[in-house]
Amino acid sequence: MRFRNIKNRQKKEDIKERPRYIYATYSSRVKAFITDMFMIYAPILYIITYVVMNGKEEFQSSQLAPFAGVILYGLIYALLLSKFGQTPGKKAYEIKVLDDRSGENIGFFRAILRFFLFLVTASTILGLFIPFYRRDKKALHDIICKTIVVQKKKI
Repeated sequence: MRFRNIKNRQKKEDIKERPRYIYATYSSRVKAFITDMFMIYAPILYIITYVVMNGKEEFQSSQLAPFAGVILYGLIYALLLSKFGQTPGKKAYEIKVLDDRSGENIGFFRAILRFFLFLVTASTILGLFIPFYRRDKKALHDIICKTIVVQKKKI
């Protein structure tokens, strides 16, 4: 058999094996992020401000408290993504974060990496505009971590 025929057959087999997904829209991803901020991050900041510290003046004067809040939020976010593939906001909008190739949930350390790459991407703004130009709607942190954000229902 010719090499070209073997190569074409391998490509067809690869295409058939991959599950097809409906990629999540950018607006649903933003809405899910805002929901997560209210459901996870706001209570963390409240607990740090009024339970751990003595009030907002002490929280505002501290440089460690907001950093601790972001770290704690990132750990909770990564734990939820690795365990369920969703956070409360993503569950509300029926979207899920999956591995690009296997279609399964990502691991904990990969979810942490994805969260911190999101922070870098959001601070540069450039990476957040990439989904507008891609068919699979991947942002920069999704491209680097090899993840996809899909609607929960498969075709």
